[in-house]
Amino acid sequence: MIRMASVEQALALIAEHGARRVTGLESVPLAAGMGRRLAEPVQARVSQPPAAVSAMDGYAVRFADMKPGTALRVVGESRAGAPFAGQVAPGEAARIFTGAHIPPGADHVLIQEDARREGETVTVTCDQPQPANIRRAGRDFRAGDTLVPAGHIVGEGAISLAAAGNNARLIVAKAPRIGVLANGDELVTAGEDLAPGQIVNSIQPALLALIRRWGAVALDLGLSRDTEEDVRARIAAPCDVIVSIGGASVGDYDIVRSAFEAEGYAPVFAKVAVKPGKPTWFSSGKPALALGLPGNPAAAMVTAQLFLRPLIDALTGGAPEASHAARAASASALPATGSREEYLRAVLSIGANGAAAIRAAEDQDSSLLSPFLSANALIRRPANASGVTAGDLVEFLPLR
Repeated sequence: MIRMASVEQALALIAEHGARRVTGLESVPLAAGMGRRLAEPVQARVSQPPAAVSAMDGYAVRFADMKPGTALRVVGESRAGAPFAGQVAPGEAARIFTGAHIPPGADHVLIQEDARREGETVTVTCDQPQPANIRRAGRDFRAGDTLVPAGHIVGEGAISLAAAGNNARLIVAKAPRIGVLANGDELVTAGEDLAPGQIVNSIQPALLALIRRWGAVALDLGLSRDTEEDVRARIAAPCDVIVSIGGASVGDYDIVRSAFEAEGYAPVFAKVAVKPGKPTWFSSGKPALALGLPGNPAAAMVTAQLFLRPLIDALTGGAPEASHAARAASASALPATGSREEYLRAVLSIGANGAAAIRAAEDQDSSLLSPFLSANALIRRPANASGVTAGDLVEFLPLR
């Protein structure tokens, strides 16, 4: 067991122990694939567009007829879902709307702003430099193309693309079952009245939501009291990972890790040299893995991003992500760091000049949740790093 792992060591151990823990594939409807990892590529079953279509409202014509002042006879209409059945001959035009099929014989769309309609005749009112305003068949993709590769985490773009390729379902990696257990005599469920000394259990519902967003099945294991017996009873639920919140520091009532050990979980690392989140721990058992997060709200949210999300990726067959590379200019000065790697809640923005800037929240206390309302990134500060001045580049990890 490593008593104090670096962030890099912790991530490597999480990837190692999480790999191949969850096996199997599932076929799910498109919308149910959100956040899941594709196990098989999505192939196009049709071309998009399936035929040449108009990019504008106007008239399907022959470009050879496009001389200003030329009058053309309107012989039909083509609209989306109802193509013109005939063809366009010299001196003819077909009224056409955006997305409608281009009739045979036409090789240009005269937009309606460049035409004058009088009865069944349309006149070209200005010069047409070249054939235009037609989207060729298969411009986006062709039947048989790979639309989304295996291993991709499904988002709304992939869902829309799969649907456009005429796919109704996705083959994804089996979703790991992640149980979330909060610990502490002081905790009460949100909405209940508070007695003296009690606080609201604010992290558990947030983690359950994050787990679902990250493509796993979230299981609420409830609130355990500060006894090994209660913890042990709750972690018997069938899960691939149990995430424990709190009860893992060095106080007299921090009994969670010992409860897991009593259930056969072998410690992998006991702490992480990270701020916030030093009490984060990780253990391996036969039925499941266990990831312990700090009880302080901000520390739990940060370490979930740093360690729980990569663990879900490992369980579903994802490769470990590359080291942090994204950088932005710090909007304010930041002090030198201590012996632990630090992650600061921050707001990333793009200025009028197109440059990225990032501003750390003024108060980074690990008990504060309010900075997460606006935070969309974490500034990463290496251990034992010098201070930075406003305008210096700093590394960041996007949150969404």
